[in-house]
Parts: sequence; structure tokens; C-alpha cells
Amino acid sequence: MIMKGKKGLIVGLANNKSIAYGIAKACHEQGAEMAFTYLNDALKKRVEPIAKEFGSDYVYELDVSNEEHMAGIAAKIEKDFGKIDFLVHSVAFAPKEALSEPFIKTSKKAFQIAMDISVYSLIDLTNRLESVLSDDASILTLSYLGGPKYIVNYNVMGVAKAALEASVRYMAVDLGVKGQRVNAISAGPIKTLAAAGIGDFSQILKWNETNAPLKKNVTIEQVGNSAMYLLSDLSSGVTGEVHYVDNGYNIMGMAAATTDENGKTVLAWDAKK
Repeated sequence: MIMKGKKGLIVGLANNKSIAYGIAKACHEQGAEMAFTYLNDALKKRVEPIAKEFGSDYVYELDVSNEEHMAGIAAKIEKDFGKIDFLVHSVAFAPKEALSEPFIKTSKKAFQIAMDISVYSLIDLTNRLESVLSDDASILTLSYLGGPKYIVNYNVMGVAKAALEASVRYMAVDLGVKGQRVNAISAGPIKTLAAAGIGDFSQILKWNETNAPLKKNVTIEQVGNSAMYLLSDLSSGVTGEVHYVDNGYNIMGMAAATTDENGKTVLAWDAKK
């Protein structure tokens, strides 16, 4: 199995609909051992059964904005695992009003929160875990097309994802001298707990399904398999990359199709005829 003998930490898993769940599942199926984190007590009861499902007893409380949690995570990992070979960062947050109001109205506080939780946490967590990351460790974070492109209602999270992708490139250079790799996956829209905060998300899903070259939305299993590749030795020559797993939607320069009032798919330029 590709990941046999590998140990890793999955940060940000919320439930079995999460992209992080798809990643953990793919890694588990290929022999990896994993530890998991949960944000708070409300999510603990969801994460613990998932950890058990993947044969793990290692579940830690980790709020990336909590200094006590962050200061203690490396010691816990070292005690239970020693060194780890991979880290999955699946953490993003912005205040609700920053996603519902126009981007230009984003408050300084909301901007700082979004950047701190969604971007700086990757840098901070990597530094905190420096002593327990193996020399050839693979670090993976999750992005979205709303970083390099405008996506309706994504607002401040788009700016955060742009910063996250830039961070991946700069971190890849800093950590490359150690032999460690840093990459991101930019997944297509998936109906997850995190996506619930994006306005008109059902329309975004339909638009992507209609216009992606493969004419469907991606699944957490598809993202998980691509993530497993980036976390494994199969991708030992890959770092600083943003890997799209969106059924090709990111290549489109204009809409190929839309739907009429009856829900029928029609060519975009014929829609108003």
C-alpha cells in the first residue's frame, strides 16, 4: 500500500461530509496511520467516531486561534506518534457578515479574522510542528478557485485563499531545503459544512456541474485520492503547486452552457434566443 508506514495529522475535519474526511479515507485505505483534531466539544462527538473508523485513538482539541492549544500540539503528537510524515490543513473561517455583505464593506476585524484563521494558521501550525515533522514531510492545504478568480459571494474568503496559495509557494521554498514539500488542492464546490456559509451555494454547484468539462461536480473521494497522491512519495518531486480537482472547471474562459426556465441545459449563447 502506498501510504503504509506513514503517519500524519488531519487538522480541521468536521464530519463525514468534509473534504478532510475524503482525504483521511484515501490515506487510511493506503495504509496510513493518522491523528485528528477537533475544534470544540460540539465537534468532538463527530470526530471521535471517525477517528475510530480509521483505527485511530488519537484525537486532540485544536482551535488554531487558541495559544494554549497551539503551544501544546507538538508535544502531544511527539508522545503518541514521534515523527509524522504528513500534515493536512483543512481550516478556514470568516465572520458571517463578511460573506453576506459586498467585499468592499469588509471590516478590518473580519478581514484580520479571515486571514488569521484561514491563512496564518497554516504557517503557525507548520512552525509549531517543526520538531515532529519528518525530513521528507508533505504538507497540504485546501484552496478554492475564488482565490485567483472572482466567485460570487466568496468575498473575503477569496482574498484569504489567494494569500493561502501565495503562502504555499513561499513555504515551499523555505522548507524545500529540508526536503519537505508544501502543496494545495483547489477543489471544486462540494456541499460541506464550511460551504453552508456561502450564499446561493446551490446555484454555484449547478453552474459548475453544467459548465465543467466533465459535466459533474467533484466528490470528497475524488479530492481525497488526489490529496493522497500529494501526501505520498508518489509526488516526491512536487512542491509549491496548487492542484485543481474540479472536473476541469478552472480551465473555462466563458460559460459553455446554462439552464433555461425549465431546467433544461442549453448553450449559453443560445439561452436568450
